[in-house]
Amino acid sequence: MFVACVHVEVIPHHRDDFIAATLENARNTVREPGNLRFDMIQNLDDPNKFMLYEVYRDEEGMAAHKKTAHYLTWRDQVALWFTKARERSDYFSLFPETPEQWATNLDEK
Repeated sequence: MFVACVHVEVIPHHRDDFIAATLENARNTVREPGNLRFDMIQNLDDPNKFMLYEVYRDEEGMAAHKKTAHYLTWRDQVALWFTKARERSDYFSLFPETPEQWATNLDEK
C-alpha cells in the first residue's frame, strides 16, 4: 500500500471553507477503487494546520486519484487558501499488511 501524508496550513479566515472542501474531497476519495483510507487531521495547538493521510492500494490508485473530478475541483478550490506550499511525503506501508486491514468501512463503498 502507498501512503501520502500532506501537511497544510491555511489562512485563518479560509479554515472553515478548507474543511468543507476537503471533507467533500475525502468523502469522494474513499469511494475510489484504488483508495483504502483518507483521514483529515487538525492540529490541536494550531487549528489552521492539517494533515491529510491517504492510503492507496498501489501507485496506480494514487495516480488515478489525481485525475478525478473531485480532486481537481478541490485542488483548484483551495489553491489560494494556504499560508505556504503544501508539504507532501509519500510512503510505502509495511503494516497493516493487507488492504482489508486498512480499508475504511463505508456501507457505500
